[in-house]
Amino acid sequence: MKQPIQPPGTAPERVMLLWCPDWPVIAAIRTHGLKPDARIALIESGRVYACSGSARAEGVKRGLKLREAQARCPDLIVQPYRADEDARAFEPVLTAIEEAMPGVQPLRPGVCAIRSRGPAQFYGSEEEAALWLLDHVDALGVPASRVGIADGVFTAEQAARSPQPQRIGIVPAGDAATFLAPLPVSILDDLALTGLLRRLGVYTLGEFAALPAELVLDRFGDPGARLHSLAGGRDSRPVIARVPPDELDASIDFEPPLDRVDQVAFGVRATADAFIRSLTDTKLVCTAVLVQLESANGELSERSWLHPRSFTAAEVVDRVRWQLQGGSTETGLSAPIGRVRLIPEAIDSIGNHEEGLWGSGPDERIHHALSRVQSMLGRTAVLTPAIGGGRAPADRMTLVPWGDRVLHEREPDRPWPGRLPDPAPATVFEPPRPITVFAASGAEVAVDDRGGLSEPPATVSAGSSTLRVAAWAGPWMVDERWWDPDAASRVSRFQLVDASGVAWLLSLEHGHWWAEARYD
Repeated sequence: MKQPIQPPGTAPERVMLLWCPDWPVIAAIRTHGLKPDARIALIESGRVYACSGSARAEGVKRGLKLREAQARCPDLIVQPYRADEDARAFEPVLTAIEEAMPGVQPLRPGVCAIRSRGPAQFYGSEEEAALWLLDHVDALGVPASRVGIADGVFTAEQAARSPQPQRIGIVPAGDAATFLAPLPVSILDDLALTGLLRRLGVYTLGEFAALPAELVLDRFGDPGARLHSLAGGRDSRPVIARVPPDELDASIDFEPPLDRVDQVAFGVRATADAFIRSLTDTKLVCTAVLVQLESANGELSERSWLHPRSFTAAEVVDRVRWQLQGGSTETGLSAPIGRVRLIPEAIDSIGNHEEGLWGSGPDERIHHALSRVQSMLGRTAVLTPAIGGGRAPADRMTLVPWGDRVLHEREPDRPWPGRLPDPAPATVFEPPRPITVFAASGAEVAVDDRGGLSEPPATVSAGSSTLRVAAWAGPWMVDERWWDPDAASRVSRFQLVDASGVAWLLSLEHGHWWAEARYD
C-alpha cells in the first residue's frame, strides 16, 4: 500500500518502537524446547534466514547456503523457518504489553510500535516509559530487547537498531533528519533503488534527502518519493493500534498432573465443548486445530490436526487422545500432563459448512463412518491414497491418515527424469514379486552397464508358472542417488506382454528380476 508523502510543515508523531533482536530464533527455541544458547539456524529456500548468536560466533550468518553453514558449524541445529510459528510466539508479548500500554501496532514478529505521548505522560517521561517497557519485556523472557523513540516509525526503528551500548535510543523531536543523515542508503527497503543511488554517487540518507523532491518524484515515482521522505525524517505513517482478536483458544490445567491417556482425554471433554461452542457463537468453524500438551517437567508437545470438513467437540478429544498415545508407554504417559491448550489454526465461516436443504448425500455418511472407525481403532486405521512424486509406481503411492494434510516424501511437481511414462499400471505390487526372465537359449537375461541385453527375453518364470513373452520394450535405465553408497539404486525397467495379452512392468536391480506392476 502506498504511504502518503508528509505534507510540508507537519511534524511526524512521536513513536516508541520495541525491537527484539533474533526474534525468529527466540520463537523457534521456545516452540521446539531447545536450550537458550543452542547453535540454531532457520532455513528458508535453502539459505539461512536467521541464526542464534552462538551460531554467528562460529561463522554462520544470514544468507549462507545450508551446506556452507553446516561446514562452518558442524553441530548446527537446523530448523525450517515458519512464519506462522514466528507470529504465534510473539502474540503473548503483544498481549502483555497491551495490558499496560494500549495502542500497540505489530509491524512484524519481534517489532511493534506505540504512540509515545500517552506512556510518556503516564510514567513522567519518554525514557521512564521505555525503561518500564524493557523491564516488562525482560520479565517475559525476551532478552536484549531495545527501544527507539523518535519522530516517526522509520526513525524510531533506526534508533533502536543503532550500535550504541544503551538499550534505549532517543532522538529529540525535530532532529530526525540530522540523526538519519550519516546512515547508509542500504537501510531503505528497496534494493533496486539503493543500488542505483550508489551508482549515482549517493551513499547516505542525508545525500539522498538533499536531492530536490520534485526531481526524485519524476525520476523514481511514488515509491522513490516515499523513501525520499523517510530519508529526510518525514515519516507520514501513523501508528494504527491493532484491534485485539477474539480469544478463541481454550486450555485446561490439571492439578495434580495426569499420567494416563484416558484421564487426560476425559478431563479435556468439557474444554473441547467450550472451544467448539465459542467458535459457533462467533459463526465460525475450525478446520485445523493446534493441540499443545505441556508436561509437568516443562516439555511441550504440539501438533496441527486437519479435518476434511470441520471439527466437532468429540473429534477434538480424539485428536488429543491420539497425540497422547504417540508419546505414551504401555503403562501410561512418559511424563504427566499438566496443561492442554487448543488453538484454532484455520477457521472458516460457518455458512460455508452448512448442509444443503436436502442434506449432503452419501458424502456426509462416508465422512461420519470413516471418522467413527478412526475414533475406535486409532488415527492410522483409516488411510486415504494420494499420488506423490517418484520414478517407480510404488514410489508415487502415499497413504495419508484420514483428515491429515498430505505431506509427500517426494514432491509430485518436480521433473523426475526417467519417470515411467503414462499410462500408469493399474495394479502395483508392494512389495515387488520376485521372478526370473529367460532367453530362448534357457539362460537368464542380463543387462550390461550401457543398457545392452545379453539375449532377448523369451519366457518369464514365477515359481511354478511360466509365461511366454509375446512382445517387450526396454530397458529404461534409472541410476538414482549414485553419490550415496547406502541409498544408491540402479534399475533397468521393461514393459512386457505375455501370450495371453496381459502387460507387465518388470525391473532388473542388482542382478535380480522383479515384477513391479501389471497393466490390467
